Amino acid sequence: MGVASRTLEITVISGENIHVTEDVYVVVRGESLNCYTTKTAKDNRCVNNSSFLSWNEKFLLDVPLHGRSITFEVQCKKFKSVRPIGVARIAVVDLLNNDESKMCMPFFSYRLRDWEGRQNGVINFCVKEVEKRSIDLLEKKMVANGKNCGDRLTGMDVVIGIPV
Repeated sequence: MGVASRTLEITVISGENIHVTEDVYVVVRGESLNCYTTKTAKDNRCVNNSSFLSWNEKFLLDVPLHGRSITFEVQCKKFKSVRPIGVARIAVVDLLNNDESKMCMPFFSYRLRDWEGRQNGVINFCVKEVEKRSIDLLEKKMVANGKNCGDRLTGMDVVIGIPV
């Protein structure tokens, strides 16, 4: 018997002022074993010498109905290991608690924190709850991408996300 879940359409858009020299990617998890990983992005310096990373990747994430949060973790590969750069854990109710989320995709910006609790940039993304009949069409478009999670979170507690 499967666990009841809701499906969210998530678009990971960009990251700002993330202090890193390597190529980075984002791992998104919705309190389950399923997670998605974006492709790596290179740092594109802005005019004011601030960091700007761009992913613009869309995917469907199943979140169990008992799930309370979604985690966005920015990571980079360093040698043969993974190095966490920053994480934001955001309450699902904060993302879906408005009537606008059913009609359009609201834009969110949350601060990232490193494992010591210090601020390390901002992640920008959109979230929309998807109805069951729309899921089949979206899944067909995304099957070619073959995105899944190859990296696991370390299970450490992190700070709840703070909107910017």
